Amino acid sequence: MDTDSCYYCKNTICFAKDRYLVRYSFPQRLTALEAELCTVASSDPSFASTILDAYTEHQHVKQNSAYHRLDVIDRCFSRRTVEDIISALEREFTQRPDDWISSTTQALKKASPSSLKISLRSIREGRLQGVGHCLIRDYRMVCHVMKGDLSKDIVEGCRAILVDKDMNPKWEPRRLEDIKDRMVDKFFERLEGLEDLKFPPRNNLRASSIAAKL
Repeated sequence: MDTDSCYYCKNTICFAKDRYLVRYSFPQRLTALEAELCTVASSDPSFASTILDAYTEHQHVKQNSAYHRLDVIDRCFSRRTVEDIISALEREFTQRPDDWISSTTQALKKASPSSLKISLRSIREGRLQGVGHCLIRDYRMVCHVMKGDLSKDIVEGCRAILVDKDMNPKWEPRRLEDIKDRMVDKFFERLEGLEDLKFPPRNNLRASSIAAKL
């Protein structure tokens, strides 16, 4: 399935494709979709695409959607570090001023530096892992964040936005360059005394067979 981007919406799985938003109903029809995909006996992606097409709803993408900036997103967010991504966005804005680029850059600069580095690491590693590994990694990350042993930025963010509402969080560390790789590594380590996330077996679904056909 050749898609340009994918994200989750409420009760749907959405793909941006061919200037349209392709929406797959979820979860009401997901079981039927999975069952049909399991019947595909060919590695030809066109067979799976035909089944997926039967479950789609096409909608026009709004003009201010990030989908219309996919070229900018590809150029900037493919950079290796968060610092490089922000610098690339700033250069892009000087060459082609755009409200979306400006607001995105400002949002990144206002966010917790720790959260930006952790999120980028998780996304990059997740591209090469299955959903099980991704969920375990994210579980470890969230546990560390909520425990506050490595960073208290989530508490500070809640204070600034929900409690005092001064919208002026004091992140620590406050600069991206002060966050080293080893600090980020710790967020993905197993917490002492806490078991990793475990999944019950799904005997009624061959998930690997579905993934192989997409």
